[in-house]
Amino acid sequence: MMSLQSVVLAGGGTGGHIYPLLAFADAVKRHFPHVRITALGSPKGMENELIPPTGYDLRIIPAFQLPRSINLNLLRTPDRMYKSAHAAGKILDEVQADVVVGFGGYVSVPAYLAAWRRELPIVIHEVNVPPGVANRMGMKFTKNVAVGFPSQPQQAESLRDARVVGVPLRTTLTHLDRAALRPQALYQFGLRPDLPVLFVSGGSSGARTINLAVAAAAKRLAHSGIQVLHVQGGRNDPFEVPHDLPVPYVVLPYLSDMQLGYAAADLMLCRGGAITVAETTALGVPAVYVPYPHSNQEQKRNALPVVEAGGGVLVDNSELTPEWIEQHIIPLARDRQRLAMMGAAASRYGRRDGDEALLEFVLEAVAKTR
Repeated sequence: MMSLQSVVLAGGGTGGHIYPLLAFADAVKRHFPHVRITALGSPKGMENELIPPTGYDLRIIPAFQLPRSINLNLLRTPDRMYKSAHAAGKILDEVQADVVVGFGGYVSVPAYLAAWRRELPIVIHEVNVPPGVANRMGMKFTKNVAVGFPSQPQQAESLRDARVVGVPLRTTLTHLDRAALRPQALYQFGLRPDLPVLFVSGGSSGARTINLAVAAAAKRLAHSGIQVLHVQGGRNDPFEVPHDLPVPYVVLPYLSDMQLGYAAADLMLCRGGAITVAETTALGVPAVYVPYPHSNQEQKRNALPVVEAGGGVLVDNSELTPEWIEQHIIPLARDRQRLAMMGAAASRYGRRDGDEALLEFVLEAVAKTR
């Protein structure tokens, strides 16, 4: 195995770009303990909260929102883009980068430009269809494109030749034995071991529709013997849950130890973000996916192949009502056999080695240019 001295990782804005970046950084560090890892971020993105606590070196460069359509004018016009790429280039030179690995988000573009000018290998990791605007632009500079899901090359022409590597996930998840951790997780959340648990989470910022529908169905769920572990998410208004329920309904503002939530869960109710789908399938958690409606439907495209493989259920945001929960989620949460089959199907679709597979791909890309 050849060695890496210095790796620059670019990806920011949302958790969807940053979590895979961090999991990949950990994999690089495991194999190359002396490697220098530098993450590029923008002044306002979530990377400022998520990366420094991990101990990785985060360098901030100016990043600008890109127009939705990509043409070469974009490269010529903005003086700002030149400044960003110049700032990224100075960092690449300073750390003597071997490779730039980009995960998307606006901060990736100046990194791709600077690497291209220096003829450094560029590897792009993309989890959505259609690919994000930053990665679409990066694809003009490199053929080294990796994707998170087997469905992506079929769903998008631009990803037709991409390598399917999976999504890099943190080892706290990939090494998780749900059954072994379950007693501790239930105890920690104050849940009973004899009743099914519905785990509800709309991602790091939460999902208002999901929160309100489940809270409104609290009585029906409780009277059917279904416990709820409900993560409210960061940017959401609190919701009322009745106090006199016969079984536990636990509300948490935020859950940093997601592995405990997954360990407690018999069934999950969630959005269809790429990272959520990668985690539920890697861990074999049966899920009801409620894709975020106001986008180019990428969440629906993320979740659909899992549902088609038998690992989940899909419901439109507009259809998720307390009545729908009563009709569909209650019988499902109580059907242990169906849950076991769904969990096994999700597992077959998911993979736990995304970090290692991406590293292998990056090493190949670097070897080609040496």
